[in-house]
Amino acid sequence: QVQLVESGGGLVQPGGSLRLSCAASGSIFSINAMGWYRQHPGKERELVAQVTSGGSTNYADSVKGRFTISRDNAQNTVYLQMNSLKPEDTAVYYCHLNSRRILSTSYRDYWGQGTQVTVSS
Repeated sequence: QVQLVESGGGLVQPGGSLRLSCAASGSIFSINAMGWYRQHPGKERELVAQVTSGGSTNYADSVKGRFTISRDNAQNTVYLQMNSLKPEDTAVYYCHLNSRRILSTSYRDYWGQGTQVTVSS
């Protein structure tokens, strides 16, 4: 079993900041990547930001320069610092983990329960 516990969502005014955290625990032997996706109402889930085991990062064009993803490897925790938030950033944000268990050769995707981010005045 793998658990992802998210925190940090909430309501913020346009131009404000929020920091999301996601801690992974359980049967994790090797992590390929951790990241954040978001889902707007009526739309498909989309990648926001991702960090690989090697430290490479990838961002959606819409958040480049405003969001920063970081990772604490020792704690299996990923963070998303969101600055200069806009109303269009309003969505449910999901933590994502791609990892494998010991004695397994395949990597699997795991998802958090989602945390609501609302940007509104």
